[in-house]
Amino acid sequence: MPQPDTGTPAAPPSRTPDASPTPLARSLGVAGVLFLTLSVTTPASSVFVIVPGMLQVAGTGAIWATLIAALVCVATAYIYAELSSAWPVAGGEYVMVAHTLGPLAGFVMLGINVCNNLIFLPVAGLGIREVLVGVVPSLPQVPTAIVVVGACTLVGLLNIRVNALVTGLFLLIEVVALLAITALGLIDVQRNPLDFLTHPVMAAGQGLAPTSLTSIGVAASIAIFAFNGYGAAVYFGEEMHEAPRRIARSIMLALVFTLALEGLPLLAALMGAVDLRAILASSNPFGDLVTAMAGEQAGQAMALGVALAIVNAIIAWVLACARFFYGTARDGSWGRPFDRWMSAIHPRWGSPHLGTLMVGGVGMALCFLPLRLLEVWSGAGLIAIYAGIAVAAMIGRRSGASRHATYRMPLYPLAPIVTLIALALITVATWQDVEEGRPAIVATMIQIVIATGYYLLVLRRRRWQAVVPTA
Repeated sequence: MPQPDTGTPAAPPSRTPDASPTPLARSLGVAGVLFLTLSVTTPASSVFVIVPGMLQVAGTGAIWATLIAALVCVATAYIYAELSSAWPVAGGEYVMVAHTLGPLAGFVMLGINVCNNLIFLPVAGLGIREVLVGVVPSLPQVPTAIVVVGACTLVGLLNIRVNALVTGLFLLIEVVALLAITALGLIDVQRNPLDFLTHPVMAAGQGLAPTSLTSIGVAASIAIFAFNGYGAAVYFGEEMHEAPRRIARSIMLALVFTLALEGLPLLAALMGAVDLRAILASSNPFGDLVTAMAGEQAGQAMALGVALAIVNAIIAWVLACARFFYGTARDGSWGRPFDRWMSAIHPRWGSPHLGTLMVGGVGMALCFLPLRLLEVWSGAGLIAIYAGIAVAAMIGRRSGASRHATYRMPLYPLAPIVTLIALALITVATWQDVEEGRPAIVATMIQIVIATGYYLLVLRRRRWQAVVPTA
């Protein structure tokens, strides 16, 4: 498979028996991968936790922001679909980049993913208290997060088909909750949705003011984060029947359902809000809507449903993260005994059980760190990951490295160009945010430097490469 010249020897890496672990068993279809992927995107928690920030920043301009973000995510999903059909490997993005841009770039992508993947677990766990504070005011934040991450880790040890069923059932509750919000918003429509496009307004002082283009742009960057997760399907590629032919369908379906499940409640809530300014300024607009329309008990029940959605996302992410580290260990990224532990497969459950326990253990330990520190250190990794796969898609087409992909994105090269332009604009906007955005970009740059140094000092002499299993 052709690769660009990166100055590293072209010979394949030497392998020991420990570096050729038991393969993951293929037991999932399109539906199973779709359930797991939608659980990672966790539409309900995005609606309750992330979307309120869009309303506070851009008001009803959040509808424009959603449409812009949807366009960018469709472009990115096409990239994921093509590259995943070429390399449906548990390692995910770093394998795609390594086979198109070379092993150095691939390991840098791996390093960024390590930080983002591990930090998600404590961030999600610590966020549960904020969701349930109205139901259980005395709920301790750190102990709750540790218990939840630990319990989800134990569930993640089970067979992948069992977990697909578990997450599918939780996802059903999530979907019912979002449909209920949509229905409540449409019971008594207060305003024409076209007004959100022609005259977007935002909360200002005690009234409303026109939404600026800058505010819509910032909200669009938030929306892209809210929709993220559809690409996680690739982490389950080695457990999917006929993955090269079918994984693109799971990715695109996951995005379509995510856009619908997050966009419709937003639109309905704005259409049905009696006091528009109040809902735009609220930190919990959807909970307020449910409480106002259906009573306090319904609002508390909705909060429990959102907490369950976060738990479901943690389970799905433990599964995805364990498979990511299984791929890195198979590639000999960490040395003994870590590679051997993380690539071990349980003889009965068929899961990377030791790797799952290690992922959960690190996630529980990180719960002791301040949430603000975790959010900053997670950095702007999503920008780097999306940019990396966009460039990989173009170089893969040009060099022929991805010619074996069974799915080809339409209107190429429009998707990677749209993605890169959008990411450039988001990067500029993020850098101008001195308090949060700029430290996040700096954190990602530090991750890149550390990953580059580790590759050059340790892995290059081992002739490290991203392995693609033949089975």
